[in-house]
Amino acid sequence: MRYERKYKIEHLSKSAVEQAVKLHPVGFRKIFPNRQVNNIYFDTPDYQTGIQNIEGVNQRKKYRVRWYGEDLQVLKKPRFETKIKHNELGTKQILKLEDTQLSDLAQITSQINVQQQNRLLLLYPTLLNTYQRSYFGTADGKFRMTIDWDLHFYPPLHKTAFSQYPLSQKGVVLELKYEEAEDELANEIFRYLPFRQTKNSKYVTGLFLSNFI
Repeated sequence: MRYERKYKIEHLSKSAVEQAVKLHPVGFRKIFPNRQVNNIYFDTPDYQTGIQNIEGVNQRKKYRVRWYGEDLQVLKKPRFETKIKHNELGTKQILKLEDTQLSDLAQITSQINVQQQNRLLLLYPTLLNTYQRSYFGTADGKFRMTIDWDLHFYPPLHKTAFSQYPLSQKGVVLELKYEEAEDELANEIFRYLPFRQTKNSKYVTGLFLSNFI
């Protein structure tokens, strides 16, 4: 399992945050081209997973379909991800899905409810969000850092369609990811980061912006 330490930064631009990462003495370097990340979050009708996140439930799950690229209407190489959280540690299970259209969201939802292990928990699409992401890592591969910006959230009009008018969140989200065994070494990373750790869930942010919770 791994840690995901998050920093929500509102007073600096993406380029300024990226510069701070590049100047870190541990030597973070670009490990992957920038790309757009797209997520459709799934939840129960009463937003059970969102509320558990807000309340800080120690053991909880989050469900989403993720794909990459600027096309929101065509889901290319989508994956259904179940993020599992135990206190501050997390892991995820991944189920690869076939390419499909956003207009087939009802079919995607049906497939997810058939495939997921907990058949008693019926899931529905609750939110779509997109953002740009850049990727950095240390030479030994033990620490990875992502920078997310240009965050947009699309609240659903119905169960099978999303609004064309997105909501947005200002600022940048920085995330440091590393395995449990590296937690002591991570203190050296924190020491030279000029930011304050925060609790930040893009899903919960989108629900608040959409006035769902």
